[in-house]
Amino acid sequence: MKNRIVFIVVFFVLSLFFGSITGIATTSDEYIAQQYSPILYFEKDETCYPVDVSYYIENSALYVISGVDPELQTDLVSESPSIEDLGNQSSEYQFLDNQLGTTRDNNGIILDYQNNISQLGYTIYSHIYSNGGTTVVQYWMFYVFNKGELNSHEGDWEMVQIVLSDSKPVEVMCSQHYSGQKASWDLVEKEGDHVKIYVALGSHANYFRPYSGKFGLASDVVGDNGKVLKTNDYTLELLESQDWLDFKGRWGEFFTIDSIVLGEAGPYGPQYYGRAFETSKAAWDDPIEWGANLLEVNTYFFLFEWVLYNFIMVFFIATAASICILAFRIFRRHRRYGLGPRILSVLYIDGFNLKSIGNILCIIGIIIAIFGLFNQWYSVSTNVVIPGQTQMNLPNLIFIDGIHGLQMTLPSTTGPTPLGSFMMPFSLIIGIGLVFFVIDTIGVPTSKKLGKKYVLRGIRVALSIIMILVLIVMLGPIINEVVESQAGGNAEISKIFNGISSQPFSGSSAYTIPITENEYATINLEWGLGSGGFLLLIAGIIISISGLIEFAAHSIFFEQKTFEKSNKKEHKKLNEKSKKTLDESRIEKSSSADIEKKKND
Repeated sequence: MKNRIVFIVVFFVLSLFFGSITGIATTSDEYIAQQYSPILYFEKDETCYPVDVSYYIENSALYVISGVDPELQTDLVSESPSIEDLGNQSSEYQFLDNQLGTTRDNNGIILDYQNNISQLGYTIYSHIYSNGGTTVVQYWMFYVFNKGELNSHEGDWEMVQIVLSDSKPVEVMCSQHYSGQKASWDLVEKEGDHVKIYVALGSHANYFRPYSGKFGLASDVVGDNGKVLKTNDYTLELLESQDWLDFKGRWGEFFTIDSIVLGEAGPYGPQYYGRAFETSKAAWDDPIEWGANLLEVNTYFFLFEWVLYNFIMVFFIATAASICILAFRIFRRHRRYGLGPRILSVLYIDGFNLKSIGNILCIIGIIIAIFGLFNQWYSVSTNVVIPGQTQMNLPNLIFIDGIHGLQMTLPSTTGPTPLGSFMMPFSLIIGIGLVFFVIDTIGVPTSKKLGKKYVLRGIRVALSIIMILVLIVMLGPIINEVVESQAGGNAEISKIFNGISSQPFSGSSAYTIPITENEYATINLEWGLGSGGFLLLIAGIIISISGLIEFAAHSIFFEQKTFEKSNKKEHKKLNEKSKKTLDESRIEKSSSADIEKKKND
């Protein structure tokens, strides 16, 4: 009996001991997750926020792909899958289809979520990864719909991770469209240990600053003018305790083959984040390796992004300053030399002579340039051919114009992957420059001076297109490096972009990408200067030629009012002479008065 009592006591103590250890481990993970949980800032027009996946599962049916045809042959697995059953599904060809709407008709999905948001609240999932002295705290956010500029699909998984070295935070990494950014701990904005993350409108890509997104991967709209989710505003749950975690399928509709390449297929879950059929689960299994390929940002990068974000304000301040300087120069020119009878020297057209021909060509060049500002400058257009199907058009791989700037995407098995963007209203810059150019011809007296202005302006107009061609030539090596780091060094992709670089003016080629394990699609490409690019290049050449003609004309448009300057000098001399004469007269009168006084004495 005594032995039995001793055994029970020992067993009870050991149970408490091991139970406490288990409890400490769990509590430790929860404590670390809570300690570094992020603060999320949203743009004012955002419609979807991090939510518990159970809401999405309750409104979805589970399907499996059973064949390849234009509309994807699919079989229903379950009309109302349970969370427990979902974790037992082991096929990557399965997908959850939200029954409240579709990818291309998403109002029902978003509206239902908006109507239930107060009851649903906000949920973020965490995952702790440890390897030696390194710990990574991952925060996973699920959104019911992704409505980005580049792609649109049901379901959306995004992630932020914090890297700890010897229990001290050293780095923060953010997901952005199958890739992301990273920054050292001291460079990110924080409240205590809680990093501030700025979520892009619709796409839910994560950024470190509210003015980010204009340069980088996908021209996102980011801001801190909407909802803010602080650590007390959302529920934080450990992913390891979720029964659905092992689900290998897609979290969103997958209705046609082209939906993959168009970015309209739902994403994979946290354990299979960013996975294509042949790639590994790096973000989950080895977050350090995943983060090694991310773009590392620094203070200068943030400064550059701030300038881009506030470009309109900066541009108009610079424009206002330029107007003041230009007005002062014209005013001084008017006071000293006059502005001539026609004011604008570009309007001195009087017969068949060199100066008239030069001015006519300049006006033609300006008109051509204006048309070029509003047309496409450069593009790499694509279409896809799948065996047994009609071909389909895809978004441009490369698109450059004066309104949207530069955008580059790469088709892949997970959708169009953005390779970079540079949002800059080049047309506004060139257009204002042309206006200033015309104004600056006010009062120019000779064709030689005017010709110099024409040549410089022509070079500036053509330079924008020349720089694009130089960029295309450099594109091959740049894409090679990006592909090697993010897409496993696909030789076919490298080959096609090298082909574009070798023929920058125009060309065509093709390559293949996997759609399923046994199916491949052929991507046909055509590239070259667009109509806007040719027009600007021609305009720059014409304006420069008009300048050379004006230079050779050796004409004087009007007589300058140089006499005003000489009159001022003469007036000054007369005034000095008059003053001298007056002083001498006063001295003479004073001397005469003194002599007369002495005589009287």
